[in-house]
Amino acid sequence: MDVNYDFDGTVALVTGASGALGGAVARAFADAGANVAAADVVAPDDDDGFFDSEGVRFYEGDFTDEEEVARVVDAAVSDFGRLDHLANIAGTWRGGTPIDETEVDTFDFLFDVNLKTMFLASKHAIPHLEKTGGAIVSVSARSSLEGGNGDGVYRASKAGVRLLTETIAEENLGIVRANAVMPSVIDTEMNREMMPDADFDAWVKPEEIADVVLFLCSDASSATSGAAVPVYGES
Repeated sequence: MDVNYDFDGTVALVTGASGALGGAVARAFADAGANVAAADVVAPDDDDGFFDSEGVRFYEGDFTDEEEVARVVDAAVSDFGRLDHLANIAGTWRGGTPIDETEVDTFDFLFDVNLKTMFLASKHAIPHLEKTGGAIVSVSARSSLEGGNGDGVYRASKAGVRLLTETIAEENLGIVRANAVMPSVIDTEMNREMMPDADFDAWVKPEEIADVVLFLCSDASSATSGAAVPVYGES
């Protein structure tokens, strides 16, 4: 069953927009009629011209730096006049070593990219979202539900995303909704290269996650806030 959303007249800020998932979310919002403020620390590969299309603007900024976050959020609101949705998609994975062999730089990197970006973007977006009765959707992970062998720091950072989501929802009851999605392994080119022997068909596709993000920003989920929604595909 195809589901269509109408976000005409709204503005969505999407972090991590140069990546596979962030790009899919940005395109999904645009296809649904939203204006899109696409942000990332690196410029996107824009072979199809999406980031130069009408209603879409790209903002380069480091979302681990509060001054940069404030600059991008203020610029997006100035350019589009409002902010209705924040999709915290920026994130990454590192793993492969037990805790006693994990470098502190790896810890800092994962908490910066996965959790600090979500915290700072939410912090600076909430005052604008309060004016529009907007919504925040952030990316946690299925693996954040339990400890694991070799990627405990990643799991902990994504568990933090869930807890901050619940906190934002509680602090903004009836004003700004906040939810998270919890993907399993996402079907991206990078993951295929790292796990060439895996069953790619079982992985969740970026476009499928984007559909859930749009649902959680839509009026169809108006009664839902503080949730962590599984998006596991067939894995």
